[in-house]
Amino acid sequence: MRLTRQRLNRTLLRRQHLLERVDATPEEMARHLVGLQAQETLPPYLSLQARLTSFDPYAVTRALEERSLVRLLTMRGTIHLLDPGDALVLRPWTQVVMDRVQRNHADPLPQLGRALVQAPPRGTWKGTGGVAYEPLEEWIGAPMREPDVPDIVRRYLAAFGPASAADVTTWSGVTRLGPVLAGMDLERHEDEAGKVLYDVPGGVVEDEDAPAPPRLLGTYDNLWLSHAGRDRVTEPAKRRHWMGPNGGVGMMLFVDGWLEGLWRMADDRVEVIELFRDLTKRERADLDVEIDRVEGLLGR
Repeated sequence: MRLTRQRLNRTLLRRQHLLERVDATPEEMARHLVGLQAQETLPPYLSLQARLTSFDPYAVTRALEERSLVRLLTMRGTIHLLDPGDALVLRPWTQVVMDRVQRNHADPLPQLGRALVQAPPRGTWKGTGGVAYEPLEEWIGAPMREPDVPDIVRRYLAAFGPASAADVTTWSGVTRLGPVLAGMDLERHEDEAGKVLYDVPGGVVEDEDAPAPPRLLGTYDNLWLSHAGRDRVTEPAKRRHWMGPNGGVGMMLFVDGWLEGLWRMADDRVEVIELFRDLTKRERADLDVEIDRVEGLLGR
């Protein structure tokens, strides 16, 4: 099947639970998404708020304290909020990424060479305190395991697909995945340029005209960091508004499934920095509802 960019957009949003919120726990959502980008403290909370019908940020704090969620360097050599079982598999799989970073830096961070968890209060809701590291296996009480790479790829595709081997590499930082995907029992689609995109058997492809409500996400979210083209939810010209010389310059505002503005937090309120186009009256009303919802989170 040849898939348009619009259809790939809606399919990604469906699999990310950004077309409709779902009733799930933070742990369940972290497993489904194969981790939440957590390089900064706030983005994983915004990611969960955008995807869950009901979300208590202190549930994440409890999960970190009870070790049913962990903060660990994995994909792309960045911090992710992970299910402990996933952490034990993803860390050894992505160690090649840490090794690559370590070779390129004279004074690497200590967690690059060793699997170290960022222990609470780091990453807790409005928690304070410096970074403290604990060995992953001791923190969880279980050994790291040999990664089942085809299983990891299938889970990526279920949450981010259809996708190419280059997309999986962009998401993970791990290279030489083309032969892995080619050897798996996967469905094949094509994008508008004719590039092969792999998918899990029976993976639902969403309709182009599926409604996509506004969503407010953090400075970083795997939604737009996990494909080689990085254009599933952004247009290059609009993405440049977000991308500064040292990373993102604002949190991201999506309307009708696409990046259409930037926002920031000011005294637990949402302040829209810039909109990239005029919104319709309905879009503005829906955005106001979403802003109220996010401000309810920020005020907790």
